[in-house]
Amino acid sequence: MDWTDRGIVLSARKHGETSLIVQLLTEQHGRHAGLVRGGNSSRARGLYQPGNLLSAHWRARLAEHLGNYSCEMITGSAAALLDDGGKLAALSAAAALAEAALPEREPHQDVFENFSALIAALSAPDWPPAYVRFELGLLASLGFGLDLERCAATGANDNLAFVSPKTGRAVSLSAGEAWRDKLLALPAFLLGDAKPAQGEVAQGLALTGYFLERHVFAPHGKKLPAGRVRLGERLASR
Repeated sequence: MDWTDRGIVLSARKHGETSLIVQLLTEQHGRHAGLVRGGNSSRARGLYQPGNLLSAHWRARLAEHLGNYSCEMITGSAAALLDDGGKLAALSAAAALAEAALPEREPHQDVFENFSALIAALSAPDWPPAYVRFELGLLASLGFGLDLERCAATGANDNLAFVSPKTGRAVSLSAGEAWRDKLLALPAFLLGDAKPAQGEVAQGLALTGYFLERHVFAPHGKKLPAGRVRLGERLASR
């Protein structure tokens, strides 16, 4: 059994003295692990940093085996972000979420594309909205997409201001005002391309974080990955 694919590094964990177990988000084969012999050497270690895009060849005797990776760099994104703590935190949070949320070896090309778009957006100063949209895309890919097109109560598509925590559907300002304390805020930037106002990025992270916890992690007795929690704290005032 073998294949070659493009993959974004999600994590690399030491195995024995010199090897690594590397988790990749591949374009065609989903989240997929493999053993990299010698991957923990000083020469190879920089290759397997979260966010790097690699050309990966996987080989195993049987499909169910862990198998071995041999990889080459396509784009080294991680090194370019080392001097920016916020961007590096976003990259780490996205990698941790993808690793924890995606079923192993289940193709999710849309998540691969969304992660690639996020990495590209991290080269610009106004990256936080792209991160929130990455999480919205992850929810949709897993079958828990939010319906932000029109009000669940009136059917109208104007003055949308809230999201129902039960249904994940948008609610207009007039329809939801009486239940404001029980609804989640819907930041306006998620309804178009406008720049987020003060506090809206934090609202967006609270919104996606709520549904990630409820639908993806809580059913398995888990919580949001620590890296995602730290990113939320870092962007609490954005």
